[in-house]
Amino acid sequence: MFKAFHGSTTRAPALVVLVATLVLAGCASRPTRDETQAQVDAAHATLGNFVRDPGMTWFRENVGQARAVLISPQIFRAGFIVGGSGGAALLIARGDTAGGWNGPAFYRVASGSLGLQAGAQSSEMVALVMTEKGLNSLLSTSFKLGADMSVAAGPVGAGTGAPITADMVVYTRSKGLYGGLNLDGTVISVDDGRNHAYYGRAATPVEILLTHTVSNPYGRTLAQTAASTTNGQ
Repeated sequence: MFKAFHGSTTRAPALVVLVATLVLAGCASRPTRDETQAQVDAAHATLGNFVRDPGMTWFRENVGQARAVLISPQIFRAGFIVGGSGGAALLIARGDTAGGWNGPAFYRVASGSLGLQAGAQSSEMVALVMTEKGLNSLLSTSFKLGADMSVAAGPVGAGTGAPITADMVVYTRSKGLYGGLNLDGTVISVDDGRNHAYYGRAATPVEILLTHTVSNPYGRTLAQTAASTTNGQ
């Protein structure tokens, strides 16, 4: 089941940071434009899979009200005695024009947890950022799910249940099944290296998503998929 982080700092925070650092060690290498474009292509495929899934009724009905969409094609969960999870994520945000979206901006996703977690697991994630507060959190250097914004698991299937008022509504899927990824303690932070590689210069999320002072035409695939979903409602 999906679990939000509620600000607890009692479970060996230094060890959690170490685990998250090791899990994301591959992200520390200098990225190339081709590598970042491959991540955009993977995120586009993930977003398309969620949009086309017949169980994603709530997602399709509410993406038009979202301020932004966060997509992670792969979040790796690994560990033996100590486990952690991590991966890359991309964010697109609604632009000023009707149906328009800007981005993507690159982020890191990192989480550490203690427990007997044998083996490894990979999941994909798509999250709707529903409020201005949620978008503002993503424009900061880093933030924690559940601590800096409220988080809810996205409903799957025809029944939507009670209204959702969270800042971020998160869907995760592994091996075709929704849910199951523990996002407890997840930290999302800006990936300056990948933003630089993709746009050819240092670029902040504000420049990419709000002022739109930098752009990459090959990043329009994500925006077009979100726009077509919105316009199709």
